[in-house]
Amino acid sequence: MTAITTVTFDLWQTLLLDEQYLGHARAMVRLEGAQSTLSALGKNFGIEHIREAYNSCFQQCREIRDGGLDVDFREQVSIFVNHIEPDLADSLDRAVMDDIAHIYADSFLTHPPPAHVQALTVLKGVKDLGFRMGLISNTGMTPGFTFRHYMAERGMLEYFHTLIFSDEVKLAKPAAGIFALTLKKLGATPEQTIHVGDHVLNDVVGPKRHGMKTIWISGFYERDDPNDPASEPDITVSDLGEVLPAIAKLSGKSIAD
Repeated sequence: MTAITTVTFDLWQTLLLDEQYLGHARAMVRLEGAQSTLSALGKNFGIEHIREAYNSCFQQCREIRDGGLDVDFREQVSIFVNHIEPDLADSLDRAVMDDIAHIYADSFLTHPPPAHVQALTVLKGVKDLGFRMGLISNTGMTPGFTFRHYMAERGMLEYFHTLIFSDEVKLAKPAAGIFALTLKKLGATPEQTIHVGDHVLNDVVGPKRHGMKTIWISGFYERDDPNDPASEPDITVSDLGEVLPAIAKLSGKSIAD
């Protein structure tokens, strides 16, 4: 049996716990920020028009991620602005686009989700077991550099040997490429690695298909077919707080008292 040396974590609904109302609040900051910035230039758009552009941007980026790729953050902001008015992003000064991007990114810090109360305890426990750790996250509407700031403020950043954010590498879960890149940076093989996350497709099917062991945190998503072996995790837990014993079980290690 190949020894486990490495653990990778998802971020959303694993180490942080987001709520729909926070997502709506962040979206409104982005919409109103773009509206205000453009209005100062004499370009007046209704908030519902900007909301439609934002939703179109979300859908376009999601379709790209569904194909295993992603766009970098500035490209996403340009997509959003161009949905407000065709070719608008190319016509605006760099400073204006910087302002819109700044508001777009910092909305996450204006309305941040809480970190899981057990996040630091679990990360420290994994470190104490001697494992190298990586983070693999699809970023959605928030850039990787904002997540780094969030994690640093909460004392999580120091535990990770590498952090892979989809907008920075332009690869997205569940595609094999983002897992392969992460493991290359960690110096590990799939057989040596356990992945932990909540999303059935991204955090069970994807890493399992790549040859990794998986711990699934249930409660956020359901398996479409509970009898499908492709979505069967090695261990299912109901909360992040149960992850450390699951890692110990899969790796054959003991948790110190």
